Amino acid sequence: MLIRRPPDIKPSEITDRDMYYSRRQFIAGAAVAGGALLWPGRNATAGAKLPNVTPHKLSTNEEQTPWEYITTYNNFYEFGSEKSDPADYSGKFKPRPWSVAVKGECAKPGVVNLEDLVSPHTLEERVYRLRCVEAWSMVIPWVGFPLADLLQRFEPTSNAKYVAFTTVMRPEEMPGQKRRVLEWPYCEGLRIDEAMHPLAIMAVGLYGEELPNQNGAPLRLVVPWKYGFKSIKSIVKIEFTRHQPPTTWNISAPDEYGFYSNVNPEVDHPRWTQAKERRIGDFLKRETLMFNGYADQVASLYSGMDLRKYY
Repeated sequence: MLIRRPPDIKPSEITDRDMYYSRRQFIAGAAVAGGALLWPGRNATAGAKLPNVTPHKLSTNEEQTPWEYITTYNNFYEFGSEKSDPADYSGKFKPRPWSVAVKGECAKPGVVNLEDLVSPHTLEERVYRLRCVEAWSMVIPWVGFPLADLLQRFEPTSNAKYVAFTTVMRPEEMPGQKRRVLEWPYCEGLRIDEAMHPLAIMAVGLYGEELPNQNGAPLRLVVPWKYGFKSIKSIVKIEFTRHQPPTTWNISAPDEYGFYSNVNPEVDHPRWTQAKERRIGDFLKRETLMFNGYADQVASLYSGMDLRKYY
């Protein structure tokens, strides 16, 4: 993602990207070997167990990323732009009580509590890859329910062409929102057919436990064939719209982050290649897969589209 830097830094003083990642992997590995490095304020402990979680057939059988990596190496700019910031500064965030407002082009708009959103569903464990534009990835056992099940209960009309999502705005609990790194609150969007696809879920946990604050508690989107920033966290508003909604990273850097943001190894980020990725915990890189390996399931959504133009 975009990280702004002062213009007076000399190119010779910028850490080489491969060296940077090698160092990060060494540090992360040392943390795991030692049982995770914790210090005051760090919020990396396990949460409450989620009941009645069932495995799902769409899960990948790849090796899962350890809990310690998933919960200490995050992009969540509301808590800061460093990967360690969400774990370090999310301890004051209060994910309960929680409600989500749903409005727009639907027959039954309203405000619903988290418990009412979750209780009608049998929670599913779906082991999905999460791919970031910074050329790193994880394999995470998310716990959640289909996004389509949630959206359909509000009865979107034929005018609903897109679905817009908004993150909570609490700068006193989310210190990153006090900085003008991005336009707040964070917002994202999907085309309605993407939102209704069986792979798209609303996650309420990982590894069978409630979502930690740094991973988007208490409710976040997971769209596994898109780059991770599309999977908006700590959602408080959903709106069905006629027109394509604005999205935070597209507003910030439209030449780098498009609305669709599908994982496409043939389209590089302007500042680095997307053809290869490094799985967190691994030293060597691997080839990036089209649609993050979910091409068989989702390629038909984009039939006839120029995926270099609609990136």
